[in-house]
Order: sequence, then structure tokens, then C-alpha cells
Amino acid sequence: MGSQSHPHPHPHLNGDSNTHIPKKPKLSSLSSSLFTEAEIQNEFNHHDPTVARINNGSFGCCPLSIIQSQQELQLEFLRQPDHFYFSELKPGILKSRILLQRLINAHHLDEISIVDNATTAAAIVLQNIAWSFAEGKFNHGDVAIMLHYAYGAVKKSIEAYVTRAGGHVIEVHLPFPVNSKDEIVFEFRKALERGKENGKKVRLAVIDHITSMPSVVIPVKELVRICREEGVDQVFVDAAHGIGCTDVDMQDIGADFYTSNLHKWLFCPPSIAFLYCRKSPGCIDLHHPVVSNEYGNGLAVESAWIGTRDYSAQLVVPKVFDFVNRFEGGIEGIKKRNHENVVEMGQMLAKAWETNLGCPPEMCASMIMVGLPACLGISSDLDTLKLRTHLREKFGVEVPIYYRAPKDGEVDVVTGYARISYQVYNKVEDYHKFQDAINQLVAVSCVLGYFSWFRYHELPKSEEKQTAEMQVAGQNNKLS
Repeated sequence: MGSQSHPHPHPHLNGDSNTHIPKKPKLSSLSSSLFTEAEIQNEFNHHDPTVARINNGSFGCCPLSIIQSQQELQLEFLRQPDHFYFSELKPGILKSRILLQRLINAHHLDEISIVDNATTAAAIVLQNIAWSFAEGKFNHGDVAIMLHYAYGAVKKSIEAYVTRAGGHVIEVHLPFPVNSKDEIVFEFRKALERGKENGKKVRLAVIDHITSMPSVVIPVKELVRICREEGVDQVFVDAAHGIGCTDVDMQDIGADFYTSNLHKWLFCPPSIAFLYCRKSPGCIDLHHPVVSNEYGNGLAVESAWIGTRDYSAQLVVPKVFDFVNRFEGGIEGIKKRNHENVVEMGQMLAKAWETNLGCPPEMCASMIMVGLPACLGISSDLDTLKLRTHLREKFGVEVPIYYRAPKDGEVDVVTGYARISYQVYNKVEDYHKFQDAINQLVAVSCVLGYFSWFRYHELPKSEEKQTAEMQVAGQNNKLS
């Protein structure tokens, strides 16, 4: 699939049509032979072969060779913990930070800290905001802005740290489906205007690089520029899906803080993330929420030791870079092929179901939203959970589902969207399996007409259900 041509141009994965894509340094200086297709599949043969795993976005994936390297590090620690702590741990984490600094084009090494998750990184930034309210640096009612589609845990963190400290939170309501980045920019400017009403100060803007659900690449570079123009104090980019999925360049994006998980799209074992803090006087006040005897030695050092725990995910990063470099084009090649393939699969499914994509191809990276047939009758978030569970348990398909409530006056619109991912281990057959599963559920709805497959699925064993099953079986034979 990766060699096929595609009608759309190579995307601007920072979401900005004027983005300059700098040349990235090689992830490894080692020269290794490129992976064959068989070797790639072998690296992921620990995946359940009965499941079409088209949901890399949720938990990522870790190759077998990286798992083995991680286990060696774990055993090395258990064999002689004192030697590992005093001689191996800090130099190993330093090496990982140096590689990450080069990859994301940060100015200074001390701008890079390694933490266990993007949620931890959010807590570090938001904790500092809460202290600014508590210490009188910010006024009660000063504003923080975030996207309506911000990740749930980050929303809760803003509630826990900012709202409780006296901050006023404004959500940017974005359209979905989205047709262009201009729609996002328009809504963001409106939110900033509300935030500055009555002389209030906007102290923080929290911007997703790639929203999780629904999944859309946000024009972060342009939004950061707008924040600078409008006098926003600080900008935090939550890019849980960023590294390995889209272009990540700190000097190009220009945010004060930027975090991304490495276990989602960069093949690291869970869990590991980096937090970039642009060098400034304010960075001195950043601290890890878990206080250890390293408190006060700088965030990077504090984060490198938060007590006895497993640090192997942070130490295996050099091996991951070696792994990535065995693909044609390294990480850039992987991103490009994953994007092309997920767009192709999304368009195939949308055409088959006569629906639509959630955004233009240039506004997605390695995930894309695909409309599900309206006759499935998805009418709530609970329905999406039921459908996702049913697809997993009955059809062996793992894919998240999003509910998009109809607007006033809309009739027979698509209310359910699947977020499909594409990673190097995926095959076309995975998406055909998903297509066939939905087709079977559509057949249920078409035959029974007056109620969705949800009611059919929940019918008790009865004469009514047996009759329905016979009708559906006949419809499926016609479709096959």
C-alpha cells in the first residue's frame, strides 16, 4: 500500500499550510538493513491474531525487540540495584534526553524532561498555574482557554488545578465535521475575545496538537502565533499523539510548553512522555508533582528520580531510535506512509457506507474519523460504548466510536464516527474486517427497519428474535 500514489498532496502536519519542515537528524548513527515485511510482522506477533487492531491511537504498540531490551534493563536493575542506581540510571536517562532534544529541535538540553505520561506533564504545568493564583501573581477570575475537545484527563486537571485556584476557564467550541483550519482559527479568536472581556487577562491557553476524539490535526503554529499577538501569558500544547504521528519542531511551533507520549506512535513501551519547557525564568518554578530528594535541582533531574520504580521505558529510548531507523525514511517515512494509508482506508470505508470523513485528508495524521451508516441509530455516548464492545466481542474489531449529536433541524445525519488508526503492523484486511462487521449490523437495521441494531442486540431469546435472526441471515447471504 505504501507505494501507491494518492491524489492529495503531502500534508502540512503542523496544521499550517506555511509550515517549514526542517531536515531532521537521523534517529540513529547505526547503519542497519531495512526491515522486510515479514520482519515487521514478526516484531508484532505478540498481538492477538484474532483482532483487527485499528486503534493504535489509544495505547500505541511496542515491538518485540524493544520489549526484550526493556526486560534486559529490568533484570539488570534487579540483579544489582545499587550499581544500577549509582552508575547506569542517570547516564541512561541523559542519553534519552539528548536524542529527544535533537528529534524535536529544542534549543537546550535542559528544556527536555522525561515523565511517565502526557497527563503527568499537564499536571506539572497546571500545578505551576495554580501556584501563581495562590501566590497572588494572577488575579481571581483570570482566564485559561482550552479546546472543547481537549482530552478528558486534561480537562479534569484544569478543573483540579486552575478552577479550584480561582481561574476562569473558557472552552473553544470547534465544529465537527470540520472543513478547514479557518473554522478552528475563527472559533479560537472568538474565545480569546471572550477571555479578554472586562479587562481580564488570559494567563494560559491549552491547545491540542491532535485532538483525541474526534481526531483532527489542529493548526497549532497559527494558534500559538495568535496567542502571542493577543498577549496570552503562556501556551501549553498537549500533543499526546504528536511524536511519531505528526511533525514536532519546538522552534517552529513556538509554544512555552509541549508534551507528547512516546508510547503511542514512537514504539516505546508504556509509559513514557517528554515535556518541553521553553527556557525562561518561569521554568525555574516548574516541579514534578511527586516530590523526591531531587526537589529543587531542576525539573529534568526531579523527573528522572521520583522514588524506586521501573525506569526501563525511559532508558530504552536509544533502542527505539535504532528500531525506527530500520524503516525507509526513518520516522518521516513512517509518518508519511501511515498518513497515506489511513486516508486510503478511511476513504474506502466512507465510500462503501456512503458517508463522509470527519475532516479533509490534510487535517489528519495517522488517524482519521469515518462516518458510520446513519441507520445504525447511534444516539448517545452509551450507544458508542455498546457498539465498540459489540465489535470487539462478536467481530474481533478494536476501534473507538464517537457520538456526534445532531444539530437543530438536522435529519438522517451521520451521528456515529469511527476513529481508525494506521500503524506499520496494520494490513488492508483489518479494515475489510471492520467494513464487513458494520455491513452485517447495517443488514440488521435494514431488515428490521423500525429499530436499530441496538434493540435487536438486546432482545431476549424469543420468537421475535429468532424471526429477526432468520431475516438478517437471508439479507447477509444477499450481501455476500
